Amino acid sequence: MLDSGIQPGRKKADKIYNWLRAYIDENKFSSNQRLPSENELCRRLDVSRETVRAAMARLVEENLVTRVKGSGTYINKDAAVSGPARSLNAEYKIGLILQGQDSHANSRLIDGIRDVMSDTDVDLQIFFTDNKFSNERNCLDVVAHQGFDGFIVDGVKASLLNPNLDCYRNIFAKKIPVIFYNNYYKELNYPRVINNDYKCARELIGLLTRAGHKKIAGIFVYDNYQSIEKFRGYVGSLRSAGLKFEDDYIKWCISNEAHADGFYKEIGKFLKGLPKCTAIVCCNYMILQSVLHFLQENGKSVPNDYSLVCFDYSGQDWERSGITCSIHPGYDMGIQVGKRLLKMIQNHEYCGNGYSYLMDLRIYEGRSIRKL
Repeated sequence: MLDSGIQPGRKKADKIYNWLRAYIDENKFSSNQRLPSENELCRRLDVSRETVRAAMARLVEENLVTRVKGSGTYINKDAAVSGPARSLNAEYKIGLILQGQDSHANSRLIDGIRDVMSDTDVDLQIFFTDNKFSNERNCLDVVAHQGFDGFIVDGVKASLLNPNLDCYRNIFAKKIPVIFYNNYYKELNYPRVINNDYKCARELIGLLTRAGHKKIAGIFVYDNYQSIEKFRGYVGSLRSAGLKFEDDYIKWCISNEAHADGFYKEIGKFLKGLPKCTAIVCCNYMILQSVLHFLQENGKSVPNDYSLVCFDYSGQDWERSGITCSIHPGYDMGIQVGKRLLKMIQNHEYCGNGYSYLMDLRIYEGRSIRKL
């Protein structure tokens, strides 16, 4: 059986510390005072409890948070607001607005952005939306009035009608450069750096159909622009292979649902209702983890019981895991969005798609597909 991949990789405490500092910066002007629980941080950031506690201890030492026994950990807002200003003399102040749900992908993206900006005096400030419209609006309301020179954004529920377009139009009116990555809003004339998810789907599902698979389940999120493109490619690949598309073989979910602790149980119910299913398409790395969790708990193996393919594998262990996948271009994507935004700022260009970029595909053919 292939490596399940559900054991979280080790993360350094300073990365969790930086995540928590960004969370405090985002919330120091809001009514929110409580940090996520240790359990929630372990799940969200895919790290051990020891790592979270080490980062928390550092924040306590700096008087940025206070622990209340039996209640939780709370932001010390007086200390957060009155603390030393960050890089006030930097040449450029750039905001990075992340969904924050895939810590693997976010970490590599941030590394790429920082590396490409290493020769430029940049204050990079990170904000998290958790893929929620209300959090995105809070971020935009704060950063739009604090003298930022540009923004890098992963859009929130980009396949739905966004209620925050007025905030972006306000930023547009101020001629502040913005570049999107992964998910963008079609109503806005801003550049974007994205994957060719449709082409990627044609290649991944094509590997399954050429191996003889005809009953292929797909798990997709409907509020995500990337996932919609992946679904289009899934359907196109089936039709090219002369196979019939069946609605019952698709499980739709929303992004937040897909990241919940018990989602693997919902996947189990779905798969058990498909007795003829021989292969599963996972539209992202987090969904893959839930599928592997279900299979492991029910004594199923890959590829003997189910063949698997996965989009946007953001862990660094794809060869060890053996999962046939598209590899998430986190670091390279960070390089691309970072250098394009810098050019926009330096050239005083803030709109148009002349700075857009389509990332190259990188497919890893592992050991997770059985030939029928």
